[in-house]
Amino acid sequence: QVQLVESGGGLVQAGGSLSLSCAASGRAFNDYPMAWFRQAPGKEREFVAAIAWNGAGTYYVDSVKGRFTISRGNAQDAMYLQMNSLKPEDTAVYYCSTSTRRRSSNWFRPDEYAYWGQGTQVTVSS
Repeated sequence: QVQLVESGGGLVQAGGSLSLSCAASGRAFNDYPMAWFRQAPGKEREFVAAIAWNGAGTYYVDSVKGRFTISRGNAQDAMYLQMNSLKPEDTAVYYCSTSTRRRSSNWFRPDEYAYWGQGTQVTVSS
């Protein structure tokens, strides 16, 4: 069974930084794309960032470009989201996600993703 566990959320001031982690288990993840989503209160879940199955490509929603960096661990069973220059609008529950499709060529599309972690809360104060 695929399990994804997010960590690293917390409370930071605007302009600060946080680094989120996703620990994956239940299968090998080296051939699967991974992504971060977030959901703010009263809003639809948003596709934030994704990384290709081989780690060679990344995608970011326009609102986080230049501020967030997605990466994978060397063993490919961990994923990270480095968040810099945080804004209050970044406040949300952040979710780790992965696909059921091995070596997917559509890793940059939100409809590729199916598995989810429990989420970690990120709160950015002004």
